[in-house]
Amino acid sequence: MATKAIFIHPRETRCGCRIVTLGMMSFLQRRIKKVAFFKPVCQPAGDDDIAFFQGYFHLEQSPATAVGVDLETARRHLLAGRLDELLGTVMARYKKLEEEYEFVLCQGQHQAVFASLGFDLNLEIAASLGLPVVPVLSGKERRGEEILDEVRILRKTMNDRGCAIFALFVNRLDPAGLAPLARQAAALELPVFLLPENAELNRPTMADVARQLGAVLLAGDRTQLDRTIRQSKVAAMTLKNYLSRLEDGDLVIVPGDREEIYLGTQLANVAKSFPAVAGILLTGGLRPDPLVMKLAQSLGLPLLPLLGLEADTEEAAGRVREVKPTLSLESTRKISLAMGIFHDHVDFAVLESRVASSTVDYLTPVMFEHLLYEQAKSSCRHILLPEGEDERILRAAEIALRRGIASITILGDPEEIKRKSDIWGLDLGDATIVDPRHSPYMEEFVEKFYQLRREKGVIREIAREMMTRRSYFATMMLHCGYVDGVVSGATHTTRETVLPALKIIKTPPGVKLVSSVFFMFLQSRVLVFGDCAINPDPDAEELAQIAISSAGTAAAFGIEPKVAMLSYASGSSGVGRDVDKVKEATALVRARRPDLLVEGPIQYDAAIDPEVARIKMPGSPVAGRATVFIFPELNTGNNTYKAVQRAAKSLAIGPVLQGLRKPVNDLSRGCSVGDAVFTIAITSIQAGEGR
Repeated sequence: MATKAIFIHPRETRCGCRIVTLGMMSFLQRRIKKVAFFKPVCQPAGDDDIAFFQGYFHLEQSPATAVGVDLETARRHLLAGRLDELLGTVMARYKKLEEEYEFVLCQGQHQAVFASLGFDLNLEIAASLGLPVVPVLSGKERRGEEILDEVRILRKTMNDRGCAIFALFVNRLDPAGLAPLARQAAALELPVFLLPENAELNRPTMADVARQLGAVLLAGDRTQLDRTIRQSKVAAMTLKNYLSRLEDGDLVIVPGDREEIYLGTQLANVAKSFPAVAGILLTGGLRPDPLVMKLAQSLGLPLLPLLGLEADTEEAAGRVREVKPTLSLESTRKISLAMGIFHDHVDFAVLESRVASSTVDYLTPVMFEHLLYEQAKSSCRHILLPEGEDERILRAAEIALRRGIASITILGDPEEIKRKSDIWGLDLGDATIVDPRHSPYMEEFVEKFYQLRREKGVIREIAREMMTRRSYFATMMLHCGYVDGVVSGATHTTRETVLPALKIIKTPPGVKLVSSVFFMFLQSRVLVFGDCAINPDPDAEELAQIAISSAGTAAAFGIEPKVAMLSYASGSSGVGRDVDKVKEATALVRARRPDLLVEGPIQYDAAIDPEVARIKMPGSPVAGRATVFIFPELNTGNNTYKAVQRAAKSLAIGPVLQGLRKPVNDLSRGCSVGDAVFTIAITSIQAGEGR
């Protein structure tokens, strides 16, 4: 029988269980439509794991359905000798999820919670539910042989309990010891995955301090609370002596009436020659004078996160030292890093072979996202971001680097980008920064652009002027092979992004038309809409080319193309020039690509709704199940995608350009960081396929 659930079993505290569960849930959601999270025994005051995974993965289930029993109820049952009753309660609640969902990811409590019981309740529950187990061990400060001995003992113990091991994770290992331990673990004939220790994951963030100490955010953006703290420092000196002791990642602890320290720290954080500070904690329940706060805000620069605490400075410093690093919903940068580590050190082919899932003929948004990142990580091409002055682009660049979905080059002033990165707490050390004003590429680009466009009347002086424009310089970097793809549009118009590509990159042999698609993230599926951005009024020949290109784009990103050629009529129900154009285009697609499922002309409701399809176009393999929607002209396509985006509150990624020799993709000027990361991943995949 196919595996429909697994049980993640943390063997000890601080073994990195949340990272493993995060990675496994990501893997499962990429390939299975409906996945539930279940905690057989949870903390009585509300379980952090349930809140975290519900929030991060946007799980459909209500929090109550993720709970078996609370810990105090479990203790009472066990002390009264009612283990069978306890297991029966857990079983009943688990079965409800199993009936409703295709897969259930269960996570136990770490073993220390059950130490007083004299046995491991996790294994009792896993055995009673008949679930394969994923033990998670800590390799922190442990020798390889010691770890292997524990694995052997654990395997025997689990065999005795009737529990099968699905896979085993050893986390927090010294990176230097991974290779020799992997060779030894191979002899165990058991899937063992080794994850290295990472210093940043074991450092608290400003959010951890705020949450665990009950500190209040007094100033700064909440998004800045994911800044990592390397060390804490009490500012008890004069400003000049204190500034010389600042270090990167400092949490500055200072009484709230030391206003010169507060202002000095804010200024130091934006100064080029000073370290990048994590944040400030004001103590004693004191606050800077409102005029001082107004002065800091008037600088027009992002403020460091400023937390306030009632405790005095000595007590606050002691409490800060006790703050534990966590992986929370606010830890966006840590989550990206943790996901990157998991993907780098886990053999997904092994996991694939051990999990069976139901098949669906379309991708959900979560499945698409994870498939996208996995493809991009496999391709990992070099992507250029021309808009280095934009915060969203710099944040997207950091995420792309951390997740390993692309190598990144950013255009801009290196010193200014470094200054902004420090202000925003970003790590762009692995990015390449190119300043077009002082680039050694400039003369090469001027000459090549002149040679490309001289037949169009371009002279060298014009070519030089064009290369001073960021979008043209970026496109020439792509043309000359210094990067594999370009993502722009956060501060440039679509015309500024697309026109240089049409002039310089052009189309490959056999392709006469550049067009675009949007990936539309509806609640339960991802659809492809084309062309909604480039071609105003394509004729039948051009419409057929758009349909074939869009089907190819869909297939490249894991979406089975079922193409709907849209019109105001379905089948033979309408007449007129516009309908005839769609009929002709549909016939051309069928002639050129007989392997494609295509229907047209067809109305939008008949293409997307199975009930309407049964009435209007019975027997059609596309009607009601379309995944690629081709609009007859730009006015309809652009308005429809925006209407669906707003009415359904769906994410629209694009326009993704198709038909160019090398990938250039456009962002909306209102894009989010997530939009930019998606587009970087898409561009990396396109570049990897040579499309």
